[in-house]
Amino acid sequence: MFAEKNEFWRWREYVWKTDEARPDRALITAGVDIGSVSSKAAILADDKIHAYSLFRTGFNSPDSAVRVMNVLLEETGLKMEDIGYVIGTGYGRVNVPFAHKTVTEISCHARGAHFLNPAARTILDMGGQDCKVISCDARGRVVDFLMNDKCAAGTGRGLEVMADLLEVPIAEIGRLSLEVDEEPPPISSTCVVFAKTEAVGLLREGWSLNQVLAAYCEAMAARVVSLLERIGMKEQFVVTGGISKNIGVVKRIERRMGITAVKLEPDPQLAGAFGAAVYARDLCLKKQGQKQMD
Repeated sequence: MFAEKNEFWRWREYVWKTDEARPDRALITAGVDIGSVSSKAAILADDKIHAYSLFRTGFNSPDSAVRVMNVLLEETGLKMEDIGYVIGTGYGRVNVPFAHKTVTEISCHARGAHFLNPAARTILDMGGQDCKVISCDARGRVVDFLMNDKCAAGTGRGLEVMADLLEVPIAEIGRLSLEVDEEPPPISSTCVVFAKTEAVGLLREGWSLNQVLAAYCEAMAARVVSLLERIGMKEQFVVTGGISKNIGVVKRIERRMGITAVKLEPDPQLAGAFGAAVYARDLCLKKQGQKQMD
């Protein structure tokens, strides 16, 4: 018999819905964000959050979209025909079979961050396969953006690889990386394959596990700080995407930039889905207004 392998990369999947009754005449809209690593869905009742879900993206993007949406329908008792408009976004946005329209994840993360915190102006989206820095205006519209998608080493997928390599639960990496007496130099490799080799080499040299984790988180922070410096930091600064939950990376970005990121509630990883749902609401209202004019 083979021993079951621990999946240290596995992060928490979940579903949430409000306990408050849905208004009878509420406009129901939804956003579905199919990322390279995670799939998210959010439902709004008018301008209030009604439900949301977060699951792993599978090999089939349409199936992932259906799954992440169906679980919300089951939890809320809604049917697809109850939802006035659906926007698809993210890496797999064209594969959301029930979406009325697609909007880029850059626009949706800006709109979602603004929805969760209207003061947000600089958004750092640290996702599964790339990192984006977005500047938005007072209405959540994109003013400028920069993206780094050259290598997985500075992304969520790279962090998953490192979690499995070092056999550390991914949710613990950030905390453990901060438990060092002195900050080590960052891992120098910009490729995740070479970063793995470098991490193993450092352990063999006598580095502690926490030091290696600190070096990797510092390297991730260094890569995105260059993007932030190029686009220009504007308060308020927020971090979205899965790596926003890694305190080790976020704290090091804050330290380098001399600024504290404003926390987004309920979950910064769902900013894109919330933004898509807000776009869906606006488009649905526009559509209803046109019908009334006709």
